Amino acid sequence: MLSPKRLAAALTIPLFCSLLLIQPAPYLSADPLPSELSPAPSVSSPSSMSSFPDNAETRRLMQQTLSAAEIQKEIERIGTEQSTLKQTTAALTRQAAEKKKGIAEKEKRAGAVVRAYYTGDRDPLLTAFLSAKTLSKWFILLDYYEMIMGRDKEILAEYEQQYKNLQTTLAAAERSSKELAELKSALEEQKLRIEALHKDIEGGIQSSGDPQNMTALLEEFTAYWQNIGMHEVKTYFKALSSAMDHLPEFVESRDGVLTRRGTTYDLNLKEEDLNEFLYSQNKLFNNFSFTFENGSVIAAGKNGDLSLRLQGHYTIQEEPLNGLMFHVDSIIFNGLELPDTTRASLEKEFDLGFYPSKIVSFLHATEVDSKDGVLHVRLRLSF
Repeated sequence: MLSPKRLAAALTIPLFCSLLLIQPAPYLSADPLPSELSPAPSVSSPSSMSSFPDNAETRRLMQQTLSAAEIQKEIERIGTEQSTLKQTTAALTRQAAEKKKGIAEKEKRAGAVVRAYYTGDRDPLLTAFLSAKTLSKWFILLDYYEMIMGRDKEILAEYEQQYKNLQTTLAAAERSSKELAELKSALEEQKLRIEALHKDIEGGIQSSGDPQNMTALLEEFTAYWQNIGMHEVKTYFKALSSAMDHLPEFVESRDGVLTRRGTTYDLNLKEEDLNEFLYSQNKLFNNFSFTFENGSVIAAGKNGDLSLRLQGHYTIQEEPLNGLMFHVDSIIFNGLELPDTTRASLEKEFDLGFYPSKIVSFLHATEVDSKDGVLHVRLRLSF
């Protein structure tokens, strides 16, 4: 059985590669130069490797373990957000109750003003004002009439403003309550998913022929992913997000990429142009490349003992800023696909979008497609 120290190291990359039938791939490191990488501590294979199931089964268990680890993080995130939202909902509900109580008196006074006009209680003032026989009396009545009318307007305006504030608070409380219900549903769904995964993983461990060593292997893999793997994936996402900020400048300066036809522009970015741009932005991309095919954008790289493959697609976004938004369809890390919760989290954390207005302020994207090695974007002038 593996010692606790070796479990803590969680760097069994050669073992993972052999189990997953993956050729050793370059290490995805923030340091792009393989010669400068420090070798990872090795951990020998469990003694009962011969009693393990075939590689396909081990791979399946690793995939499920990875998904379970990531879904657990999502459960914790939802739980934290749910707790915060509960406090927000309670605070908004209290505010609404206080505002409703405070508005009661103003509502009563505003109602009296409205009734006074509706029942004609203000008519004698107007009649007296119009029947004044002297100019001095007329001005006195005018001042009196304006004072009453002004106060009536103030009462109505105060009530209207407080009523709007109350409605805004009530609407916010309702939205917060709805979000809380959605979070509760999402939490229950993720808990069911992870329970099913744990049950399946446990079944696989027990039928592996060597439950003790299989458990140790999966624990190592989980620790490796949490301590090393996720960091490496985020390193690439961060680098890509930073590079995309400078892509509009590259497009503008590159001959033939952007062409104009009247009020319409066509942006045709070849994959070799994009890759050249990325290499110029960060040496991290020296072993990384982009391809455009069948509506998808695919980025893949190998460095050291790790590999990463990212696939997604662009859609047009109108608000809050027109642009091309990148949606992550799949992320494969060392041959294992990350779950949807991780994809959504990375998509939210790192903006890989492209905004034409950064080329020219009044350019507006209307169409996007990627095929035959070219990313095509249709743009129009929007004033």
